[in-house]
Amino acid sequence: MMYNINMKISYVGLNEDKHEEIKKVLKEHEVHFYNKIEEVKNTDILSIFVDTVVSKEDINRMADLKMIATRSTGYDNVDKDYAKERNIIVSNVPSYGARTVAEFTFSLILALSRNAYVSYEEMKNDGKCKDLDHFEGFDLSGKTIGVIGTGSIGKNVIRIAEGFGMKVVAYDMYPDDASAVALGFEYISLDELVSTSDIITLHIPYLESTHHLVNEELLSKFKKGSYLINTSRGEVVDTKALLKYLNSGILKGAGLDVLEGERKIGDELDLLNGDYKDIDEFKVLLADHKLIDMPNVIVTPHIAFNTVEAKDEIQRVTLDNILSFINNEPINLIK
Repeated sequence: MMYNINMKISYVGLNEDKHEEIKKVLKEHEVHFYNKIEEVKNTDILSIFVDTVVSKEDINRMADLKMIATRSTGYDNVDKDYAKERNIIVSNVPSYGARTVAEFTFSLILALSRNAYVSYEEMKNDGKCKDLDHFEGFDLSGKTIGVIGTGSIGKNVIRIAEGFGMKVVAYDMYPDDASAVALGFEYISLDELVSTSDIITLHIPYLESTHHLVNEELLSKFKKGSYLINTSRGEVVDTKALLKYLNSGILKGAGLDVLEGERKIGDELDLLNGDYKDIDEFKVLLADHKLIDMPNVIVTPHIAFNTVEAKDEIQRVTLDNILSFINNEPINLIK
């Protein structure tokens, strides 16, 4: 089927500073920008980010929809099975900001290891640090970091960790033995990794097989006093179990750039007024709010990717995906 004709292309949730460049590249086509997906009534190509959910109802509203171009690596926000049923292709950005997310991972690790955030809060509130012992930190050198997921981001985390003088162990369902030799790390079992690592960091996609990978059973095997870092997807971690093990002291702290159910987190009034028929979902959102308030937990609003360089890369790849589809040579397709 030939598509290299004028197409209607709709971007949802794209910053205005990117609009002119997009229109310049796609000048032969009709390009529209929207804040919310509900505003899109029909389009040939839809481009969305991870904070926009594309449901069956959304797809049905767009009778001419032929392609969904996600501006992200993850695509769990898209009903891809129904899209496939409708012969709508879905593309993603397979890899971007690998160094970007790895650097952010270490910003969380360093903030926790040196109590940077809580000491800042005390200085801001009291103008001085009343008890140095309360903010005593620890060196990363000599500590063991367990990296779960050794794709491009995980490998960059390993490189940075070795620069700090850390011992690196890793787990991956599909080990890259050549990289293990080149970078000098060791693959071990998941149980051994969590039981021996001082810091455990997650760099895996959200799939059916990784849903609640970090659950109560696995958390019970974590080394006492260890830290969990998650810059991947919130649903990889069982939030209620995480809260339990933070409260018990098994986990000493956590750095979370993502939260389970983060798209539905609002203020406390939203929780009280929302129509939550699923009590488990309600409990997860309450647990999220509790995590945000804990002094030994740092929560950031899914910004590990958020640098000029990474966003430029996302834009380039997404445009390549769209143009390749229009020219009948689609790339980066989700199967």
